[in-house]
Amino acid sequence: MRDIEKSGVAETKSNPNQTSNRKLDHIRICLEEEVESDYSGLEEIKFVNNPLPELDFNDITTEVVFLGKKLSAPFLIASMTGGHPDTTEINRNLAVAVEESGIGMGVGSQRAALEDRGLEKLELEELERSFTVVREFAPNAFIYANIGLPQILQHGIEYAEKAVEMIDADAIAIHLNFMQEVIQPEGDVNARNGLKAIREVTESLKVPVIVKETGGGVAAFVAEKIRDIGADAIDVGGAGGTSWIGVEVYRTEDEISKKIGYEFWDWGLPTAFSIVECRNYLPLIATGGIRSGLDVAKSIAIGAEIGSAALPFLSPATRSSDEVLKLIEFFIRGLKIAMFLTGCRKIKELRNRQLIVHGRFKDYLEVKGIDVQKFCRNREV
Repeated sequence: MRDIEKSGVAETKSNPNQTSNRKLDHIRICLEEEVESDYSGLEEIKFVNNPLPELDFNDITTEVVFLGKKLSAPFLIASMTGGHPDTTEINRNLAVAVEESGIGMGVGSQRAALEDRGLEKLELEELERSFTVVREFAPNAFIYANIGLPQILQHGIEYAEKAVEMIDADAIAIHLNFMQEVIQPEGDVNARNGLKAIREVTESLKVPVIVKETGGGVAAFVAEKIRDIGADAIDVGGAGGTSWIGVEVYRTEDEISKKIGYEFWDWGLPTAFSIVECRNYLPLIATGGIRSGLDVAKSIAIGAEIGSAALPFLSPATRSSDEVLKLIEFFIRGLKIAMFLTGCRKIKELRNRQLIVHGRFKDYLEVKGIDVQKFCRNREV
């Protein structure tokens, strides 16, 4: 059982830029505390081994094209940080690594750098620098901007446009984090007209728009709406990775919020379930408990285009870009081994390799009326 009695770090209420302070709270908590959810669904998916793969491991290619950009592998470092001067080095190390490895990354919420609440010019430049450093050190990589739907609801599409311009982004993610906001002491809990706001962004921006959940997953009925308002991709952000409700449990000083946060810690549709729910609507990024190249391979096999992860990269990024590169290599090499042992020379071939499923994931397929045997042979069912 998680120890919810550990006191969170209360941000300094007198600081004019509370959003920036909150970023450091989140980083410290993610580095020091247990913040993960307990189940992604990927644990209950296995590939059928092919002892005669009939290919040379060295001939395997992991290259893909996602939203018009070539990636060396179907993998991104998910949105993590920025918005405080102390996070600049983290984002620099991530950027150097993604540029060298040929993958991509998202920046953390750019809210802090877009909200000028009486800051001096130099302070604001330092906040922006924590984001612009990414494009500076990753001039050719796929980089996506990131702003929350609550901020777009409050400030309009101008926020999205500024977020893209700030880092010369190839795409923008609009993150949905109301499950975090409702526990967060400073949370924005007005979710009215969200679909309308996203539609305005998709109609106005020239870059692709990703709608990104942050731990609660996306169900089919929501994916359909997201497709219909013109979004280009969905990041399912399923349960199974970082619980942002859990992170806020460590921050809040309110006893009732702590208890409710603990109750909702594992709230959400697990990542594997969410991939299956959304696979027929838009290209998918699988985020939420992706902890290896094998997890990426499983995610692609059941319907995602690419995988992404954030938390595993945070600690390496506090040390050096070389440490980040080592972890990227771990993910990509694991993905290639999964491809080799299932006889796949190209990524798309993972979609028609046989699977074995069990446990809650199998139960979920049955509840959804999906023929499990056909699913394990052909994910088009």
